[in-house]
Amino acid sequence: MAVMIYDPAFEAHVRAEREKAWPNERDEVWEGVLVVTALPNFEHQIMVFDLALAFSAVIDRKAGDLSLTGANVSDRDADWMSNYREPDVLVILHTNKAKRHDTHMVGGPDLAVEIASPGEDPRLKLDFYAKVKTREVLIVDRDPWALELYQLKGAKLVSAGVSDVTTSAVLTSAVLPLTFQLKAGANRPTIHIAHTTSTQTWTA
Repeated sequence: MAVMIYDPAFEAHVRAEREKAWPNERDEVWEGVLVVTALPNFEHQIMVFDLALAFSAVIDRKAGDLSLTGANVSDRDADWMSNYREPDVLVILHTNKAKRHDTHMVGGPDLAVEIASPGEDPRLKLDFYAKVKTREVLIVDRDPWALELYQLKGAKLVSAGVSDVTTSAVLTSAVLPLTFQLKAGANRPTIHIAHTTSTQTWTA
């Protein structure tokens, strides 16, 4: 259940108490509105690690490419904390024109991954990611399970396909030499990641 607080004094009190009791470094601010999502569970964190590991294997770190598990992405230099998002995983290639600061980047990554938490709809972030020129966004839904890949076409992020356990469709990245496919697993569906020009594969 969402809660909206209009009283500035009570807002400051609630934020301070929450930070003491439940600090969450994954908070975001959308045009001045604090957005608090559920803390990532083990399943969420395992997928983040595995996806970042696969991305790291196909980028050129010596050239300056980065695969990160979280970073603040904003659309402004000044007062950036009034509007930023934090993808679960992101890839920033050395050719990326976004400006990097110690605390955040102004401009989008080449690839962002959003793993849905309970009550969260990552698609509400797509307009922001398009605005900062994020080239691709991979959304991992978990209720029900599905992958959806969005690619930047002009000023909009447009769906390039959906993979679920029924179709197991293969989604091809335009940023990395990788494909993504959702497959049925023993305990939960798994993300099958394959290199497009070799036999190398990963599972998240």
